[in-house]
Amino acid sequence: MAEGKEFQIPKVKLGNQGLEEDGISVIKHAFSKGITFFDTADAYGPYSNEILIGKALKQLPREKIQIATKFGFVATEFPRMQVNGSPEYVRSCCEASLKRLDVQYIDLYYQHVGELKKLVEEGKVKYIGLSEPSPDTIRRAHAVHPITALQMEFSLWARDIEEEIIPLCRELGIGIVPYSPLGRGFFAGKGVVENLAANSVLEIYPRFQGENLDKNKTIYSRIESLARKNQCTPAQLALQWNPQGEIWLDVFLILIPYIRSVVLGVIRGILLRLSIPNSGIRPWTL
Repeated sequence: MAEGKEFQIPKVKLGNQGLEEDGISVIKHAFSKGITFFDTADAYGPYSNEILIGKALKQLPREKIQIATKFGFVATEFPRMQVNGSPEYVRSCCEASLKRLDVQYIDLYYQHVGELKKLVEEGKVKYIGLSEPSPDTIRRAHAVHPITALQMEFSLWARDIEEEIIPLCRELGIGIVPYSPLGRGFFAGKGVVENLAANSVLEIYPRFQGENLDKNKTIYSRIESLARKNQCTPAQLALQWNPQGEIWLDVFLILIPYIRSVVLGVIRGILLRLSIPNSGIRPWTL
């Protein structure tokens, strides 16, 4: 495990967005492979994903599992989103998530965007995290109550956090939980690149639109060629990427000291099987 000040986060965390009826078997399989940290949010479904996690927990030892969930997005018609961070909404979201998960406490509670501190004091939340905050927000929040972790997109395709967020986290001692290490599925395989489903959630991102997508397909071809040379898949190569050539840890994922965990999204166990084994591919840098 990678260690924070008090909270230990496993190096690999299972992202559960998109899991359906077979999700319980995927979660149980992940646990059998040593994954004990499960990520969800009230907006996934909405609500149904937390219920699914709660059902899976009934078949697993709660004391050996850590749960991270998020709040802040108000359910509206996709793709429009509203954000609410008022104290009243914070509390109502936490109480509702506890009920759906059917647990007494949440290990790590992220806010998508003073009440969180009270929830920690009441024992309903153990640690506080923020999802995709700005540097100013991080400083303001950390001054009110210590922030344990940030959830940020970080991959070959998204390196913005290297400029300000990572140095700030080093300064304040905050962990980072990167999500979408496969570039929101872009590096998962040519099928994703060439055949975006109609009305796919990915279509809201400029990188998957028009000329941007055409140019990014060229990038994928370069990664695909490099993967062939290493006798692996583009996805495995993307996961093996070492951002700054720092210390390589003993998991088939890139982790550097200030990065606590990597969230892996799993659809019917495909990426889970892809990501857990150590392929022996050497870490690499750009």
